[in-house]
Amino acid sequence: MRFNRFDFHFLSVVALLFSAALMLQGRSKKEIIPARLPLSQFPRDLGSWAGTDVSIDKETLDVLGPGDFLLRVYQNQLTPEPSVDLFVAYFPSQRAGDTIHSPKNCLPGAGWRAVDSRRITLSFPGAPSFPANRYLIARGEERELVVYWYQAHDRALASEYWAKFYLIADAIRMNRSDGSLIRLATPLMPRERVEDVDNRVFRLATQVVPLLNSYVPR
Repeated sequence: MRFNRFDFHFLSVVALLFSAALMLQGRSKKEIIPARLPLSQFPRDLGSWAGTDVSIDKETLDVLGPGDFLLRVYQNQLTPEPSVDLFVAYFPSQRAGDTIHSPKNCLPGAGWRAVDSRRITLSFPGAPSFPANRYLIARGEERELVVYWYQAHDRALASEYWAKFYLIADAIRMNRSDGSLIRLATPLMPRERVEDVDNRVFRLATQVVPLLNSYVPR
């Protein structure tokens, strides 16, 4: 992955803020860990979707670090379409260095390559729109659509750089460093239109997003 000049300057600012946050952390009172519902209580039935939990192996959990994680496969009971995976990773504290791992860095290690990547805007009734990352990935003959974003303190972001910036800013301002990654993924069937796959992910996201604030505190 190559960094442009903006990335370099941005990361330099983040590094300075991080240093300042560490100094303040040493002087501050105990970090605030907000109350919330555990992800295990996230509804398995969402409209016409029925969910089945998938266990996360120990090796992956060791990489993720301390946190609360949900990996669930949702199947639409009304149509014979492929399922959609929902993965939510919530970190109550990121001060000890257990920060959120970007999917775009993990996918190549699993053998996936990006065929198309872009920023999209997600909009749902009764809620402000927000940016997300949309990746069309391939591994051999397999194709998947992945949509993900970072969410914390009632703020949803696509950029991992801005997520780290606000992580530090909120640690200073709010004495909180909790945050989350929300990811949805679904396979593309042979000759399936990408537009139909986008709609499939969006339909499940419409059910998921309004519920997140109970599990990812504002």
